[in-house]
Amino acid sequence: MSSSGPEIGHHVLVFDSGVGGLSVVSEIRARLPQAFLSYVADDEFRPYGNKSEAQLRARLPNLLATLTDMLNPDALVIACNTASTTALPSIRAAVKVPVIGVVPAIKPAAEQSLTRVIGVLGTPGTVRRKYVDDLIADFAPDCRVRLKGSTRLVAEAERKLAGQLVNMNVVREEIATLFEGRHGGDIDAVVLACTHFPLLRDELRAAVRQDVNWIDSGEAIARRLDDVLSDIPVRALPPHAQMAFLIGPDTDAVRAKAFADYGFMWTIGLMRE
Repeated sequence: MSSSGPEIGHHVLVFDSGVGGLSVVSEIRARLPQAFLSYVADDEFRPYGNKSEAQLRARLPNLLATLTDMLNPDALVIACNTASTTALPSIRAAVKVPVIGVVPAIKPAAEQSLTRVIGVLGTPGTVRRKYVDDLIADFAPDCRVRLKGSTRLVAEAERKLAGQLVNMNVVREEIATLFEGRHGGDIDAVVLACTHFPLLRDELRAAVRQDVNWIDSGEAIARRLDDVLSDIPVRALPPHAQMAFLIGPDTDAVRAKAFADYGFMWTIGLMRE
């Protein structure tokens, strides 16, 4: 899209702690090419994976209420598993627009698994949440579920976005424990429960010998957003549509290029006290 495009449409705010939400942006743009997006990365407070639930619940509702008041979107997408599994109800209560969160794709993984052995690959902060335990109990009670938390894969995904080579030794080391032991060889589906990890889908496939379905929530989020926007009239777009905002000073050229590659015309720093 360019600045010469239509001036009427839907405006969607995509929020994440960093750049992982760009994997969700890719799915949204594929399904809703007419949508105009803004993106906010909470660089000041990342990584969310090492924050407590109390810290995230104290920060996110007020922050997102301020952002939605400032940017005036038609809908808000929380493109972060940790934020969604921790604070989604309180975020919805705080903001005035529809909120779509990321739910780890345990239900479709269980539905598709033939061996009834699945993995969940996320940040340490996500895989230890009770929310994930509840999803397993509700949707995969007859499956063996192996959990793996990784922060090193987040760093590798960001390296890839920066145009650097992914360290395949790190990828293999980080997922090795999922596929070890008595049942590791039976895993036929792995839930990518961090929005960074779909960015590494090719590398993850190359790192294992067995046939594995790597499942994320991006397409489901885009479908849900499509449904939500269908009930909202189009309107005049704000001047900041198609911009990425970074909370904090991290606005270097490498990150600006990553956002530009996903359709954001400008990357602007938002300083907070």
